[in-house]
Amino acid sequence: MKAPVDPAAVHDRFMSEQAPASRGQRRWTPADGPMPALYLSHGSPALFEDAVWMSELFGWSQSLPKPTAILIVSAHWESAPLSLSASDPATPLVHDFGGFAERYFRMTYETPDAGALAARVAASMPDSEPIHQHTSRGLDHGAWVPLKIMYPYGDVPVLQMSLPTHDPARLLDIGRRLQGLREEGVLVIGSGYMTHGVPFLTRDQFVHNVVPSWSADFDAWAADALARGDVDALADYRSLAPAVRFAHPTVEHYTPMFVTLGVATDADVPVRTTIEGYRFGLSKRSFQVA
Repeated sequence: MKAPVDPAAVHDRFMSEQAPASRGQRRWTPADGPMPALYLSHGSPALFEDAVWMSELFGWSQSLPKPTAILIVSAHWESAPLSLSASDPATPLVHDFGGFAERYFRMTYETPDAGALAARVAASMPDSEPIHQHTSRGLDHGAWVPLKIMYPYGDVPVLQMSLPTHDPARLLDIGRRLQGLREEGVLVIGSGYMTHGVPFLTRDQFVHNVVPSWSADFDAWAADALARGDVDALADYRSLAPAVRFAHPTVEHYTPMFVTLGVATDADVPVRTTIEGYRFGLSKRSFQVA
């Protein structure tokens, strides 16, 4: 009888062959200047079976100094008022997915105490943007799946912040209020997916990574707007973006980028694309703003 295939064997190889470099990664110091802000396409647990994508994410993290802490906004936590995840050490994960191998439901990602970061975030918000602190809410897969690759040993404090709205102007303002965190070595991440029209994927597109025209067209438009630093166009995506109703039938995987852009919007520097290409026919375009 043929032995069953371990669905995370690729991740095991990553942990033995690439991940150890993270232990020696240089940590951020004030001499490095502000940390960049990131927007990444996060994927599902299937990421742990994709050697190329894991190498891209890990290489990206290794190109930066190891941050003092991470604040991440994920597409998978839409909650108002603005909310923060539990900040205690070893906060449990939210396994908010289905149809995957049992092993993925047993995965852990035990990070250090993030209480100091939670206090800083709360202090940065005005009275008009009250903060709710959850005491038991863990990191969802939009946070822990990519971070488990980028910082595989969970040796950086991580705090998740909810997505309280899809209004670009309000998200940009939230980001602007967090700009000071970059000066302290905190890595702020918006986690989504550059195209996410899952209901419109055919089996052939999903299984064989055939890119539908709506995914390619939206990605090309976004890439151009990002390269020009045209935040106004990105914010007016409902009117300007091609095939938006197919690329984003719901917009929670797109709008986290406005927190990222807000954190860096006063900096006169270009957006740098770090990952591009497609997985399951969806654009995994990711970028950083220095």
